[in-house]
Amino acid sequence: MIVEYHRPEQLSEALALLARETPRTLPLGGGTVLSRVRKPDFAVVDLQRLGLNKIEKEGQLLHIGATVTLQQLYETELVPASIQDALRESLLHEVSRNLRQTATVAGLLASCDGRSPFVTALLALDPRMTWSPGEEIQPVGDYLPLREEFRGGRLITSVRIPLNPTLRFAQVARSPMDRPVVCAAVAMWPSGRTRLTLGGFGSAPILAMDGPEPVGAAVAAREAYRYAEDAWAGAAYRGETAGKLVQRLVAEAASPQDKAADDQAVA
Repeated sequence: MIVEYHRPEQLSEALALLARETPRTLPLGGGTVLSRVRKPDFAVVDLQRLGLNKIEKEGQLLHIGATVTLQQLYETELVPASIQDALRESLLHEVSRNLRQTATVAGLLASCDGRSPFVTALLALDPRMTWSPGEEIQPVGDYLPLREEFRGGRLITSVRIPLNPTLRFAQVARSPMDRPVVCAAVAMWPSGRTRLTLGGFGSAPILAMDGPEPVGAAVAAREAYRYAEDAWAGAAYRGETAGKLVQRLVAEAASPQDKAADDQAVA
């Protein structure tokens, strides 16, 4: 149960509240996660007045404030189509429009499981997050598997992504509106650098490959799912499906103009 509610206007005040040992104090972004918390009594710090809800472009980097909503990110025109088309697809599969209007980027990173389409797509872009105090910059990929170690007295203030890769995303689910049992994202830089991320299983999406070229991506996808068995799908099915998805995504990322032409033909 929430025993205290605070809405500071200064970041320093928010950090001081979060650093308290008692009562346990948690950041409140959109409220979609904390509304479901059933743990012992806790206090909340509402982040809405801290100015962390901006999306800004700086050269080939996009800075996304911690309290930017998923719908804000969906609607922004600061992201090139080579990335935004895939990000939008992943966001459509993440949650309904109503929830996208309240759920925040940082909140989802802190609470997602391995079946998050959006975090799978975002992770392929090698995103970096900024923490306060200290303005420490950390790869999101390092944070996801160790989230419980980053509680208390610290706050994600922004996430940044590069704008020069080409991003592709696909998923397989039991129904069009269901969460994925397999999802994959491929980001390819002009240099040929290729990152492959996978979701649909486990506690967080994973990085399956980060190499100077896309060779071996499909094999890496199949290997990453070798033990990915649960109530929703078997490991063999996941591995075979991921391999096929990744082959297609790599081809699309390598020839984005062909994908654009196909989309125009369908339209």
